[in-house]
Amino acid sequence: MDADDKVNILIVDDLPDKLLVLESILEELGENIIKARSGTEALRLVLEHDFAVILLDVYMPGMSGFETAGLIRQRRKSAHTPIIFITAFADEMHTAQGYSMGAVDYILSPVVPEILRTKVKVFVDLYRMTQQVKRQADERVALAREQAARAAAEEALRRSTFLAEASKVLSSSLDTEATRRGLLRLVVPYLADMAGVVLRTESRSEWQSELAWFSPVDQEVHFGPLAGPPQAHSALERVFAGGPAEVLEGPDVPYPVADKDTAAKRNEELFHLAILLPLQARGRTLGALVLGQGQSGRHFSSVERALAEDLAARAAIALDNARLYRNVQEADRHKNEFLSMLSHELRNPLTPIYNAIQLLRAGSAKELDQASLYEMIDRQVRHLTRLVDDLLDLSRITRGKIHLQMECVTTAEIVARSVEMARPLIDSRKHQLTVVLPPEPLYVRGDPVRLAQAIGNLLNNAAKYTEEGGHIWLSVERRDDWAIFRVRDNGMGIPRDMLSSIFELFKQVERSLDRSQGGLGIGLTLVHKLIGMHGGRVEAFSSGLNQGSEFIVYLPMGQAEEAPSHSTKVCPAMHSSRRRVLIVDDNTDAAHSLALLMESGGHEARLCYDGPSALSEAQNFLPEVVLLDIGLPGLDGLEVARRLRAMNLSPRPLLVALTGYGQNDDVRRSQEAGFDHHLVKPADPQTLIALLASTPQPENCPV
Repeated sequence: MDADDKVNILIVDDLPDKLLVLESILEELGENIIKARSGTEALRLVLEHDFAVILLDVYMPGMSGFETAGLIRQRRKSAHTPIIFITAFADEMHTAQGYSMGAVDYILSPVVPEILRTKVKVFVDLYRMTQQVKRQADERVALAREQAARAAAEEALRRSTFLAEASKVLSSSLDTEATRRGLLRLVVPYLADMAGVVLRTESRSEWQSELAWFSPVDQEVHFGPLAGPPQAHSALERVFAGGPAEVLEGPDVPYPVADKDTAAKRNEELFHLAILLPLQARGRTLGALVLGQGQSGRHFSSVERALAEDLAARAAIALDNARLYRNVQEADRHKNEFLSMLSHELRNPLTPIYNAIQLLRAGSAKELDQASLYEMIDRQVRHLTRLVDDLLDLSRITRGKIHLQMECVTTAEIVARSVEMARPLIDSRKHQLTVVLPPEPLYVRGDPVRLAQAIGNLLNNAAKYTEEGGHIWLSVERRDDWAIFRVRDNGMGIPRDMLSSIFELFKQVERSLDRSQGGLGIGLTLVHKLIGMHGGRVEAFSSGLNQGSEFIVYLPMGQAEEAPSHSTKVCPAMHSSRRRVLIVDDNTDAAHSLALLMESGGHEARLCYDGPSALSEAQNFLPEVVLLDIGLPGLDGLEVARRLRAMNLSPRPLLVALTGYGQNDDVRRSQEAGFDHHLVKPADPQTLIALLASTPQPENCPV
């Protein structure tokens, strides 16, 4: 295009960045872009040039956009130059004021490039046309110009009203169905004779769709399921895969049938054209908005296309918000279920413990009954410990705080450990357990404790969800470079709709409070995460309720290596040595029970309940072992340990942290404070006895 053929477009804004953005957007039009940074400069340029359209910022320092527009209108030559206000705010008062100044349109910033170019191009083409006609009749040009500007203003007002109504409707509900139906009511028949919304489900393997169409027979809008030719389905798949909008031209599709009386007439009516617009939010394609034209004979202009794209963007945000709200509600429901289940599971073992204590305190239990009560208390305490350990393990895995102790281990060793873990529950429910191992040893590289925990959780899960006297199978086989563990049962099975989410946190089959199978719904989540940390995967299969279930674990094969040696030399004489033990804990019950345990082993125990008294007692008692709680009031256990080390006591006491804090950072801090060992409550009595027995006495212990 020659320079003489270019028309002038004036952009007025006090911000250089906005001027640059607007100029880059309009550069594709190939016209002469002139910029002004103030109303005064704009007035000077209007005196020097003729402009096809003026883009005017409303809020500028000094002379505002409204004042500038008023002065432009006072000049006869520029009295009818189209003015489009660009602003981030538009209300009824400003709209009325702008149109009273002769504005033809409002554009809200940030602007949509396609809409801006389309609107500006309208006035550029109009300017060229009027310049040509003006040579023939200036009067008629002025009239045509005024009429065209008025029509553009009316159309712009109509579009603005439509988008304002769209925003109102889309933000009026957080229900997906209501949002989808409201969107269709907006579109038909304003933008199209037919409109459909297609959404991907959470599994991304199915569609949810609804269609609305305007029937020329009864002049009403009807709703129904969306169906179309194969090429429409292919286009939808491309849009769902992240592709751009698509236009389908034919084949003709009959109107859907709303009732039998008009079926014959409807079959004669056809849709001719369709546009598929992606519904994208937060970088994901949620679905597609489908627009079609039929018997009305309308076609999608560039302005209508840009309007439809703007509407699709707003609809995607509204639908995404509705989906997020639904997910939050679902998560809140799962949280409440979990808290109820946690309360149930923690109270279950507390009840027999409390009852056993009352019987022992009353002295009414016989010697045989006492042994049974002690076993019950021990069993229930271990169950409580397992619940807490599962919660802590999941927390550590989720935050990436768990570290695997990798070594080469046989699948037989993993199976043996896992069966040992699950055997009490399997035996208590009288299940038959069948274990099948391969004839040759299979090796995997992993943490044997964590792998046994994962397989043991699957066995426990099978035992919980299989009626008493049921059958559980555990088998191991090799397939290519994978070691495959299968845990199968003939229990209650898994509903098909839960198979895809069975490894999610807090998910359980039949999680009703009156029929809990035990556990917190985190066992399978732990399995999934632990196996994933080993580079494997776990899958769940079931034919449905009461059809049993099967879990398959895939672990990469390892090479046979020499098993690491874990043997240690322990001096036999240590087991009978009497120790002076200082116990420091602000929980008096915990301190007294631990003191009784120490005294029952022949040791001398002293008690303290805070840090200062522990430091004072240590100077007099000269303990050989200090069992020290970290969470002490005032002077915490870490500071007590530092001061004990600073005292240079003789003999040098063995400092053991006995605490409820068991994260890796907690262990590191206790080591830095001078502790020799870090045990998490409740500590195994055998572990404590072994620690006391291992107190160094090199002169009495032969190597």
